[in-house]
Amino acid sequence: MTIRLGLSLPQMKHYEIGRDVPAVARAAEAAGYESLWVFERILFPENPLEGMYGIPGLPWMDKYHGVADPLITLTLAAAVTERARLGTSVLIAPLHIPVQLARALASLDAASGGRVLAGLGTGWSRDEFNAAAVAPFEERGAVLDELLDVCAAVWGPDPVAYKGGLTHIAPAGIGPKPARPVPVYLPATSPRAARRLVDRADGWMPVAHGPGALAEAWERLRDLAAERGRTRGIAVCVRVNTAYTPEPFEGADRRPFQGSVAQIAEDIAAHAAAVPLDDVLVDLQGSVRDAAELSDVAAELHAAVRATGV
Repeated sequence: MTIRLGLSLPQMKHYEIGRDVPAVARAAEAAGYESLWVFERILFPENPLEGMYGIPGLPWMDKYHGVADPLITLTLAAAVTERARLGTSVLIAPLHIPVQLARALASLDAASGGRVLAGLGTGWSRDEFNAAAVAPFEERGAVLDELLDVCAAVWGPDPVAYKGGLTHIAPAGIGPKPARPVPVYLPATSPRAARRLVDRADGWMPVAHGPGALAEAWERLRDLAAERGRTRGIAVCVRVNTAYTPEPFEGADRRPFQGSVAQIAEDIAAHAAAVPLDDVLVDLQGSVRDAAELSDVAAELHAAVRATGV
């Protein structure tokens, strides 16, 4: 089976969202990309409480300045495309009121003809939690669990009823309903998160750091699925964060997905050989100057990946 290729939409501060998102979305679909993706960052702290990803001393990347709202970005893309699926990689569950996020995703799915993929996570920034979270940082896993419950209820038949720690829905009609069951993808970066994925999600959404590491993580996830009695398959959508350069990167210290289009394409092929991938999500937006270059490099990369046989 041919792996589906997806592209991240331009959300960063050097893009003009109203102009560039529709332009890149149209160009990506025309180039053959089968999905379009967004991520979530709500602020850039001047004096962070802790390092990026919670790693002490790790500076935040400048690209996290001024990131556009993910669902508004996807809505702009939905309005100018017909086939490409619309994914989140990821929405930070505790930064949203569960019933409102469930309704927003359902509305976008209904409006787009059933094209939404809901990638959800727990987040890592205490600064973002202090600004916008619906519960303390230490309860982020429980909030994601409740969001999954609320989504299942809101997306299901009326009357909807639910009572949890944050949400109390007395029997009521809630619409619109999604055009079809919205697939839920989770990153699963801890043992508890892996159990949640196996028990409740449709797919796995890891960040690719190398074929060997990806294969080991996939093997652990498959073993856990067998241990917990999961009988249906787990879709795999790998996120590829690139460091694109027009010329090949020379040197033994090259990281996966760093360098030219040809090098990135070869890295994608190596990951596809290691794990049975369904989707590959490529994020190029931080390595190019503008939307025109993003569209051009994305089209070149799509052709290069297909040329590898992936």
